[in-house]
Amino acid sequence: MMVETVMARSVRLVCAGGLLLGMHAAALAQQAEADVVARVEITGSSIKRIAKEGSLPVQTLSRADIEQSGAQNVADLVAQLPSMQGFITSSASVNGNGGGVQTASIHAIGTAYTLVLLNGRRMAPYGTGSAVNLASIPLAAVERVEILTDGASTLYGSDAIAGVINFILKKNQTALVVEGTYNSPQKSGGKSSNFAISKGWGNLEDDGFNVQLSYSHDEQKELNATDRDFAKSGVHKFSQNGKPYATWQTSINSTPANVEVLTAKDDVVLNTDLLTKNGCTQANTFSRGGACRFDYAATVQLLPELKRDSVFANGSLKLGKDTTAYSELVLSKFTNTARYAPAAQPLTVFSTDPVSKIKTVNNSYIGAYNSSVAPLLASQGINAADVTDALLYYRGADAGGRTDEYRTDAVHFVLGVDSNYAGWDLGGAFTHSQNKQTDKALAGYMSGDKFEELVRTGKYNPFVSSAGAAAVLAPAVLHQDLSHTKSTLDIVSAHASREAFALPGGAAALGVGADFTKQKYEDNPSRIAMGPGPGNPGWTDTEIGGGTGSQALDASRNNWGAFAELLMPVTKELEATTAVRYDSYDAVEKHNTSYDSSGKAAQGGKLGEDVAKATYKLALRYTPTQALLLRGSYGTGFKAPTLNNIADPLKNAGSSNAFACPVKSPDPRAVYCRPGSSEYGLLDSGNPATGDKALKAETSKQATLGFRLEPTTALSVGLDWWDVKLKNQIRTFSQDQLFGNPTLANQWIAVYADPIQKSNVLVAVRSPLNLAASHFQGIDWDTTFRTATPVGKASLNWTGTYMTKAEQDTPGVGTEKSIGRFNSYDDVVFRVVSRMIFTLKTSDKLSNSLTVNYRSGYHDKPLTADDAAVRVVNADGSIGGVTDMTRDVSSYTTLDWQTKLNYVNNLTVTAGIRNLLDRDPPFSVRNSGGGNQVGYDGRYADPLGRTFYITAQYRF
Repeated sequence: MMVETVMARSVRLVCAGGLLLGMHAAALAQQAEADVVARVEITGSSIKRIAKEGSLPVQTLSRADIEQSGAQNVADLVAQLPSMQGFITSSASVNGNGGGVQTASIHAIGTAYTLVLLNGRRMAPYGTGSAVNLASIPLAAVERVEILTDGASTLYGSDAIAGVINFILKKNQTALVVEGTYNSPQKSGGKSSNFAISKGWGNLEDDGFNVQLSYSHDEQKELNATDRDFAKSGVHKFSQNGKPYATWQTSINSTPANVEVLTAKDDVVLNTDLLTKNGCTQANTFSRGGACRFDYAATVQLLPELKRDSVFANGSLKLGKDTTAYSELVLSKFTNTARYAPAAQPLTVFSTDPVSKIKTVNNSYIGAYNSSVAPLLASQGINAADVTDALLYYRGADAGGRTDEYRTDAVHFVLGVDSNYAGWDLGGAFTHSQNKQTDKALAGYMSGDKFEELVRTGKYNPFVSSAGAAAVLAPAVLHQDLSHTKSTLDIVSAHASREAFALPGGAAALGVGADFTKQKYEDNPSRIAMGPGPGNPGWTDTEIGGGTGSQALDASRNNWGAFAELLMPVTKELEATTAVRYDSYDAVEKHNTSYDSSGKAAQGGKLGEDVAKATYKLALRYTPTQALLLRGSYGTGFKAPTLNNIADPLKNAGSSNAFACPVKSPDPRAVYCRPGSSEYGLLDSGNPATGDKALKAETSKQATLGFRLEPTTALSVGLDWWDVKLKNQIRTFSQDQLFGNPTLANQWIAVYADPIQKSNVLVAVRSPLNLAASHFQGIDWDTTFRTATPVGKASLNWTGTYMTKAEQDTPGVGTEKSIGRFNSYDDVVFRVVSRMIFTLKTSDKLSNSLTVNYRSGYHDKPLTADDAAVRVVNADGSIGGVTDMTRDVSSYTTLDWQTKLNYVNNLTVTAGIRNLLDRDPPFSVRNSGGGNQVGYDGRYADPLGRTFYITAQYRF
């Protein structure tokens, strides 16, 4: 075994503790490439060793671990880790506000608090915080992944409160490597494939340079609700406590349109197809209560279509004995094509405002109403002259399902140099990272002006069924970009480290560093997404089925930070680390003008306040024996408000979940209530206040305490307790809180002139506040056992997370606990998530593994009769009345099998079966959260079922 120098040991310990340059600066000095690799291996291995453990808990996935997982992309890989909860999945892009984004979240603390790095450097976020779209990272180029599950804000930035995920890409490769994967579910839909090729030239030590280039292409086909029995309809019969029930997730917005007519004495919903005895003949519709209801769940996707093309290039060049220059470039194009239900659009024929007493008539719809609906009113005992309001509940099924192509174009470029001078390891780098997102309407959305013209001229009648309606509506269907956003980071960073002074346990190591960041964000909605208003002069068109009411944003901010760390081997057995960081964020600079709901201009300029704070971390590592390691840490962190938090203009955020009206008579707003459980509008805006009312930074305190025990080389046991507390947490009130709490409803429910509906409606206005204090706590474990058997080498690795606390305290609302139950934001925190991998390596040419994935059960979303989401099933099998529903979702266990073969030189073939027992996702009645899938929760379970895959890799 090679004897380490004092300096080498000090640097190794710094890396092992997660303290310095390996994750913060992407690479240490290149003149000792072999030592860099050794240090990286110290920081992580799925089979951990005492001598390789640091004072902070780091989980590492090697390339072998990645291949063993069977994951096809970075997001799927991250989702498999037991420590990950609360992230955004691709299924949420199916009408679930995912917007084509896939994220990471450590310990359910949240995407906004989990820092994702690429080779130790920040990437441009998809918004204005630190949350990164994982879809921009090519899995084929990843060498390993390091997950620091302790808040490390002193080292990597003030917002790394939950922890850090560092994707480390391959380097110094010279071989030509070609690999491909094909995945096929046993049932229809959801097939996926991957192809990657990489080649390197030159050896850094021998030739003085190394250049590597790789390309990968990934595809996943869509999976439709109709492809799976458990999710093919919003009316799904089930049994609870021996009694039959049915989910009732259907919509009053239908084809042809249901019509609500109001008189001074009555409020009636009618449908001309039913009144003329034709019945509900359109696809996915059925008759109920005098209306045609639409089974929207039958028309959605469970998984969207995904495509990714990525290019990764890196190079290193020796500039001298002690100096190496390096560069990295990642180019990625990712498209997520998501299809939703056809447009569900309330529209107004005419309406008498109950407050102003002014009657507004839409002349484009009145002719079709008078010819189709008015003559039938008398049969219902309604005098046409007495009708004060006539509203359409329209479903644009004839225009097709709404389909968005969310495209992300990412550029990540790094240029840096590492050197050694006067005993200091020095390094500096410039990083430019850019993330551009485009939302393009492919189908289903319609121009309001063109739609109204078709109705006005009699070419299309939304009140009646007609053959050839799709061809008639085709000219109104939108095929255009709806929005463009661009997020940019430019970072200059520098670091240095050296031995500081001697201690009984060895030399102390000092590390210092600083960075400066300029962040820019641009949001440019199309004119139709903006709609009529002072910010879009001369424009009248609206987007049927979309969110007309957007506004542009052009904002930027500068920030800088500096850190210092000192690792002290107090004795041979005890190491102490102290670290401090200072971050300073300027106030947000807004470069454009926006408007409030009354049309008043909000000029650009400085918004919010400057934010600065120092944070620190203390950590100890104690090894009383070679077999036992004890470790602990305590630290603080803070997270500045994002550009969006502060500068976002008022904009339409779509519709709410279904709620009973939140205001009651004699409140004047109550006249705008809709009957029963209905959807209402949502408006979002930033909080640009200054002074005492300005948004404050969120603050955190985090601690860990753990041990690793290795009594023999065959057994390693690790356990880490962790605790994170957040104060001044920036949140908006949840929909449940706004619509269910009378005090909050009184403050945040408003009347809004809807540009699409062309009438006043009730909306909830959401603005970020320093709203909450949160507390998360749990235990992570990692156990490995290895032994020789008569048939080969066997190993068992069991990792998991046990959550002991996940709660949020909100003034005026109270403390909300989330473990094993839905919170008011419609999220669930699992008590236990674990993964157990059995591996048998028969020889160097053959190995097999069996993986057991487990999630504990939880209380399903509680529903009341007012939610109208569950109905009883009558004795004759017919659907009865609405009911309350309280039930539990069962635990979810799946098995994965994999075989790896190396019988041909340089060729590795891996074949496997995910979800070996073809377990369906556990049944859930939830009616909100995630996407519009029904019958299960797409955020927490995989709908593909048993899936076969094969991967081949050849090295030339």
